Amino acid sequence: MIGLRWVLDALGPGLLDPVEVGTDPGVRDVVVADPDPSDVDRIHPGDLVLGVAVHDVPAALAVLERCADRGAAALLLRPPVAREAAVRARARELRLPLVTARRQVSWAQVVWLLRSLVDTGTVAAPAGSVDSPAFQDLFTLADAAAAVIDAPVTIEDEFSRVLAYSKRQEQADAARLSTIVGRRVPADVLRQFRSRGVFRRLGSGSEPIFVPEQPDGTMPRLIVPVRLSGQLLGSIWALVPERPPEERVQAFADTASVVALHLLRVRAAADVARRVAADRLRAALSGTGADDPADLALPPGPYRAVALDLAAPDDPHPGTPRHADRLQALWESIGRSRGWRRPAITEYEGRLYAVVTEHGDTGSWPWLAKLGTELARTEPDVRVAAGGPVDRLGELHRSTVQAAALLRLIDRGFVTGPVAAHEDSWAAAVLDLVTGAVPLGDLLAIGPLGALLATDDSRGGWYAETLRAYLAHPGDPAAASRQLHVHPNTFRYRMRRLRAALPVDLDAPDVRLALQIQLYAGRLHG
Repeated sequence: MIGLRWVLDALGPGLLDPVEVGTDPGVRDVVVADPDPSDVDRIHPGDLVLGVAVHDVPAALAVLERCADRGAAALLLRPPVAREAAVRARARELRLPLVTARRQVSWAQVVWLLRSLVDTGTVAAPAGSVDSPAFQDLFTLADAAAAVIDAPVTIEDEFSRVLAYSKRQEQADAARLSTIVGRRVPADVLRQFRSRGVFRRLGSGSEPIFVPEQPDGTMPRLIVPVRLSGQLLGSIWALVPERPPEERVQAFADTASVVALHLLRVRAAADVARRVAADRLRAALSGTGADDPADLALPPGPYRAVALDLAAPDDPHPGTPRHADRLQALWESIGRSRGWRRPAITEYEGRLYAVVTEHGDTGSWPWLAKLGTELARTEPDVRVAAGGPVDRLGELHRSTVQAAALLRLIDRGFVTGPVAAHEDSWAAAVLDLVTGAVPLGDLLAIGPLGALLATDDSRGGWYAETLRAYLAHPGDPAAASRQLHVHPNTFRYRMRRLRAALPVDLDAPDVRLALQIQLYAGRLHG
């Protein structure tokens, strides 16, 4: 079962528009409302009901009542009846979500798309895989389009990623072969087409675009934007020897309407499969998920939870779901570009996590640690914090907690980053746990340190820093002065002042330990 908002987000405003959606019920099935009001058994709890034969307000109100009585998930109607004031008001009273379908798409197409989407969410099929039926349909369509234009064809999404290609690619040029092998248009080829205004025309129009042969020998292209209700879903590219006759160009352009529905189906199914996988990954991170690695498409363990961050100073939405989505998309893109085909990355409790194996190549902790170190050379805000290894997915929550704590320690400078592992930083983790067990004010109220720190700012803050250096290097004033970047004589002078202001025995081990705990608490939680 998938949520109604998943359905609306996956298919998008090109097909469905919410009219009155105040709740997010689960969708179990897709059914057509029978015109006979006595046949109520056709509607069951969780059904997304299609009002195919509903053309006026009285009929719409009657179906609304039936849907509410039977516990349906939502009612889908055509405009204009879906937007009539009486229909909307009654839907609000019944707390039954009301959705409308665009007129450009037939009821048969709506049923086909919704059925594919609900079935995918129910069985959690890997719909984003090239082996899925949705993708195989696109390959068939690519062959059909190639026959129409008599040239090899690729079907790409709105991000220039290749989704399907036709036969006869042996006739392709180097740019096309690189595109197919890499499953996306190479950067240099993108720049070439962008400089000729191809993508500007793709983004704003629906007419076929002919691009002549390029100076480097890149063959001519005939490109058709694929749109549904004005929304750009992708494009169809044909590798032609010259501009085809106009009637053939128009026939090729006519294939876009069929491809649009299939692209929408692919996008929707892939989105649901991605969300199902993310939910399962979140359950594993929380310790409530299944213990079978096959459920997450993961290889055998041991496993680690790794907290990821890549702060963007110019991000206008820090700390928001939109920021989290942007961050996840960025890390997934980075992972895929380095060969991680199915990045196990998701958001959990406001942080982004990857689940990696302890050993192995791509998708392992050594691989991710190396990637984080490489990224940090050009991206100073990268943070990669790994919890300790666990043998089973059922134990992953422990690693998750450790990773979150370690990321906080990196952010506060207590652990040297940008890449760190729990087992190399356990001492700082212990101090974080111990000092966070009681409120900071209560901890500093014990002994004379709290009163000293309260007036330290007026002295330039050097009391706390001097004491910290002394405790870190007892009996070694040279090392302590290097930590403070001052002359040893300056350090000795400050220590005389400090001993006079702090009436404790700094030579007693238990006093030094207590002072270190209080100083750590101030830095960690102050």
